[in-house]
Amino acid sequence: MPWADFLLAVTKNLRNLMNSAEILDEFLDCLWLEDGLSRNTLDSYRRDLLKFAAWMARQHNLSVLEATHADIQAFLADLISNQKAKAASSRRVISSLKRLFRYLLRQGAITVDPTLQIVFPRLPRNLPKTLTEKDVEKLLQSPDVDKPLGVRDRTMLEVLYASGLRVSELVGLSVQQVSLDMGVVRVMGKGNKERMVPLGEDALEWLRRYLMDVRPVLLGNKCHDAMFVTRRGTEMTRQMFWYLIKRYARHGGVLRQLSPHTLRHAFATHLLNHGADLRVVQLLLGHADISTTQIYTHVARERLKQIHAKHHPRG
Repeated sequence: MPWADFLLAVTKNLRNLMNSAEILDEFLDCLWLEDGLSRNTLDSYRRDLLKFAAWMARQHNLSVLEATHADIQAFLADLISNQKAKAASSRRVISSLKRLFRYLLRQGAITVDPTLQIVFPRLPRNLPKTLTEKDVEKLLQSPDVDKPLGVRDRTMLEVLYASGLRVSELVGLSVQQVSLDMGVVRVMGKGNKERMVPLGEDALEWLRRYLMDVRPVLLGNKCHDAMFVTRRGTEMTRQMFWYLIKRYARHGGVLRQLSPHTLRHAFATHLLNHGADLRVVQLLLGHADISTTQIYTHVARERLKQIHAKHHPRG
């Protein structure tokens, strides 16, 4: 390719990328205003859509406005075959694209939605990884509660297991969201949906100890609304707390594979094992659809089968 043609192609490529980036910024601003999506969700949308915009510019020297049904199919095929994207990742990308092109159609920027005939891949029904009650006890006992940070970490683990909060909800808690008198925590979940979750006596006792003896020490002369703070008096992050969970699991001899949702899964499974109603568990977890909660019945059923096999004389 002649040098002049190469420069022209690069310039057009960059221009298309910049145009696409501006479109995505407007779309994400609209999502934030209309749906109140969290920063993490918006960041996921941005990553997926920028990846598509870059692919369009690289493959066809076009902006997202010029994408066709065939382009989107080719992009998804590239994700799956070359980038080894799993079904869950592909579904998330498709969801991002569908929302973007519905927005562009509504704005009059395009006349045809190229995602109309794009279908979501079916997800394998994987059971959530959970912990036994004995494993949870080992995990809760791991922090050294003779030290201030140990008290903080024990409190966070107790609250997480007692309430079934998402890790992001836990680290984002403010002091005002917890009522020790009423024994509840007020949570702002996905889609800015508020729910009230009760806390057990053990979690409340640890919260009282942490708030009285530890949090003032960690804050020093600083002022912060966050319930759980670091030794520097700053807000705890998801990544930091997740590192702590894995460290305490190793220390406590919990050999099962963990995920950021492990204690949330344990919370739901143990409630059902002890006879809780599925609708109640749905409310406590903040699931919009009970079908999301129903997967825990499979976990509970597997546990019942194991108990039967172990203890029944003809199991």
